[in-house]
Amino acid sequence: MSRFPQALAASLLTALICSAGGVQAASIPGNIAAAVADSNRPDADKQRDADRKPAATLAFVGIKPGEKVAELLPGSGYFTRILSKAVGPKGKIFALVPPHPANAPADRPDMAARMKPITDDPHYANVTLLQQPLATLAVSEPVDLVFTAQNYHDLHNVPSLDIAAFNKSVFDSLKPGGLYVVLDHSAEAGSEVRDTSTLHRIDAAAVKREVMAAGFELAGSSDVLANAADPRTAKVFDPSIRGKTDQFILKFRKPKK
Repeated sequence: MSRFPQALAASLLTALICSAGGVQAASIPGNIAAAVADSNRPDADKQRDADRKPAATLAFVGIKPGEKVAELLPGSGYFTRILSKAVGPKGKIFALVPPHPANAPADRPDMAARMKPITDDPHYANVTLLQQPLATLAVSEPVDLVFTAQNYHDLHNVPSLDIAAFNKSVFDSLKPGGLYVVLDHSAEAGSEVRDTSTLHRIDAAAVKREVMAAGFELAGSSDVLANAADPRTAKVFDPSIRGKTDQFILKFRKPKK
């Protein structure tokens, strides 16, 4: 595809996304618009864009070309591909997944195997898979951003994981002024971590308290994925709400000094 059609596709896609998400087209940086319009993204991912609003989400994050990003628990790589293109060839993506347990049930997905279509794809050559226990985050160099989508609640479901120590390791992995962004399914206000293993939701207030205890400052929040029609009482996989849960995005900053 030539540069002109690719740029035109990015422009048209940005207009559609912004219209659906109530976001002004001018507020979507070009690197993010082009990343979402990437022709190498699977059709299944593109079909989820209307609900997941990746352009508006990453515009809020403020990801820039050349940045280094650690993505926690990337799943099948929905955001990984977009992040890869958004930071460009001079940037890096470190995708963190835990090792697959030898005694795992047959139906438990191997997270590293789910990422192979990306790590084997030369279009995403700036993606490096890191297999390491979730007790801490360890990257080979300081990063500009640590990003996790719909996963923070599951940290509470990992046996013996120390949330305070984990968030401190995230803090230590970031450059001064770096960002830690948590996107997750909203639980009922005041529920704290009650629903992490049952409904796979978490109270945003609990996330703020835990992350800020590690030394972070709250840098902002976004309601781009909010859904007031979600009563927050159903499991996120329930057909009545799946893909349309009320979600929060919190952005924390490591102080520059």
